[in-house]
Amino acid sequence: MEFPVQTANPAKAESACLVVPVFKDGDLLPAAAKLDDASERLIGQLIERGDFDAKLGNVQLLPFAPGLSADRLMLVGLGERGKCQERAFIKALDAAFTAVAGLPVEDVAVAFTDVPVPERSIAWKARMTAEAAQRAVYRFDEFKSEKAPRPRLDKVALLLSDSEAAGEAREGARIGNAVGQGVAYTRTLGNLPGNICTPSYLADQAEQLGRESGGTLAVEILDEAALEELGAHSLLSVGRGSEQPSRLIVMKYQGADSADEAPHVLVGKGITFDTGGISLKPGEAMDEMKFDMCGAASVFGTAKAVLGIRPKLNLVFIVAAAENMPDGRATKPGDIIKTLKGLTVEVLNTDAEGRLVLCDALTYAERFEPASVVDIATLTGAAIIALGHHATGLLSNDDDLALDLLDAGEAAWDRAWHLPLWDEYKEQLDSNFADMANIGGRPAGTITAACFLSRFADKFPWAHLDIAGTAWTSGKQKGASGRPVGLLTQYLLDREEEARQVENES
Repeated sequence: MEFPVQTANPAKAESACLVVPVFKDGDLLPAAAKLDDASERLIGQLIERGDFDAKLGNVQLLPFAPGLSADRLMLVGLGERGKCQERAFIKALDAAFTAVAGLPVEDVAVAFTDVPVPERSIAWKARMTAEAAQRAVYRFDEFKSEKAPRPRLDKVALLLSDSEAAGEAREGARIGNAVGQGVAYTRTLGNLPGNICTPSYLADQAEQLGRESGGTLAVEILDEAALEELGAHSLLSVGRGSEQPSRLIVMKYQGADSADEAPHVLVGKGITFDTGGISLKPGEAMDEMKFDMCGAASVFGTAKAVLGIRPKLNLVFIVAAAENMPDGRATKPGDIIKTLKGLTVEVLNTDAEGRLVLCDALTYAERFEPASVVDIATLTGAAIIALGHHATGLLSNDDDLALDLLDAGEAAWDRAWHLPLWDEYKEQLDSNFADMANIGGRPAGTITAACFLSRFADKFPWAHLDIAGTAWTSGKQKGASGRPVGLLTQYLLDREEEARQVENES
């Protein structure tokens, strides 16, 4: 999708549809005021007469726009001016682009950069606009015999009142477009059924990304023989009950000037379907366990966004992929396995399998001598009980890293919440028969899961993102959300900016 920036009089913008946000108080923003003048106060009269209620998310399409060069005019309600924060801004964007996606138009012009959002720049508003446009046109209908007509939208012009901010708006839209594509890719991988999206399928996706990167992304796939030789018995134990072979997928991106610069590493849980293994899950909603690879999907989506943005960083993307099934070879409760790090684990519950694949992936990450490691996983139902479906759970062994991730979540409006990682919780993982157990009981389940992982992340700054509550939506709107691609991409962009500042100071 294209996102050109236009600084000319919006009344002269040639477009299939002009999208204009308005507040309930009727005090028009700069672009809307110019359009109102050119159309003989059409917008102002509609609001004054009550023909358009500008409450948040309301949309009204005017099929003819007298005095304007555009074919149509769409008004979008912003609600009360004093309540226009990030959430309201994005809700209005989503309402606008959902309506636009249903129109038979290929291009629109939007005036959302005019909207005052406290402490948010033009670049941020342009980025959110691009992400919202990509979100609205996303469809997953690959397996439907009769497909609904796809949105035709492929060009969104950003109407800008301040011509001096054009460069800032273009850069924001460029990043938003890349993040939006990454989110869409993550959603598609998450939405695919388990009989299609297997560990081998994810490996194929990595190789395809590598081919499309023009040599920027180097890909290595470790099959079961390589994992056995390596000693990654914990990862292998999870997939032992499945006919689908497990994989460790490694993608390396070199964007820094020096190949020796320490990379930032993202590690994704890729359980392509989770029955619970011998500790079998209840049948209700088990179909949603195809989403148990959304951590891996977010790593793929972030890699795609990175390839679109091309930051000057060295990065490593690792995906631990397996299918958790019950058969005669499956790991049993009470079995003891040896991890790649050499620690032994008593498996008390085979449905706590995500940490068993991640622990070997975290140990594998040591070889890159990373600047930071962030793992992303749909790890615990307890995260949903603690935080619901709004915030991603964040735990870390490094307070600076945790703050960086929290800041990135706020900037990308893909927020996380910091939970404690105290030594007292680690005692719940004590085992009579091995170095540790893989579960610590019901209390503080999200925290004890992270405590388990922390034993394998003692050589680098590490953070864990539990996305069990944010990776997908259940019910009528069931589907993958694409989170936390926005947070992860922003975190990496912030590291690029940090490196640039250090270089300028030296």
